[in-house]
Amino acid sequence: QVQLVESGGGLVQAGGSLRLSCAASARTFGSSSMAWFRQAPGKEREFVAAITPSPTRTSYADSVKGRFTISRDNAKNMVFLQGNSLKAEDTAVYYCAANPNRYSLSSASTPYNLWGQGTQVTVSS
Repeated sequence: QVQLVESGGGLVQAGGSLRLSCAASARTFGSSSMAWFRQAPGKEREFVAAITPSPTRTSYADSVKGRFTISRDNAKNMVFLQGNSLKAEDTAVYYCAANPNRYSLSSASTPYNLWGQGTQVTVSS
C-alpha cells in the first residue's frame, strides 16, 4: 500500500529551526507534486508549501515565505520542509501530501489524494 510517513517534528524554541522529512513508498513519487499542510488546534488545515518534480517549481503560503523551504529528492522518494525563524504560530501538526498532477502547485487540499499521518511541531515562545 502506498504510504507517506513524516518525521522530524518536535519541540523548538521561537527563533529556532526544524527540518521535516516525508518518505514515500510509491514508485509514482517522481511524477507527483508534493506539498506540506499544517493544522493548528481549533483551526482548519492550511497550505504551507508545494513542489513539483523536474523541472522543480515551488509555492509558499505568505505566512512562511522567506522562512520555510520545501525541497525533494526524487531518487530517494523524499520531500523536506526546512523551517527557520520559527514562531509560536507555526505550532501545528504538519502533513505531507501527494498530488498526481505533476504540474500543480495547488494550495487547496482536494487535489491531494495521499496524505501522511502528520508530525507535531511545537514552537515555544
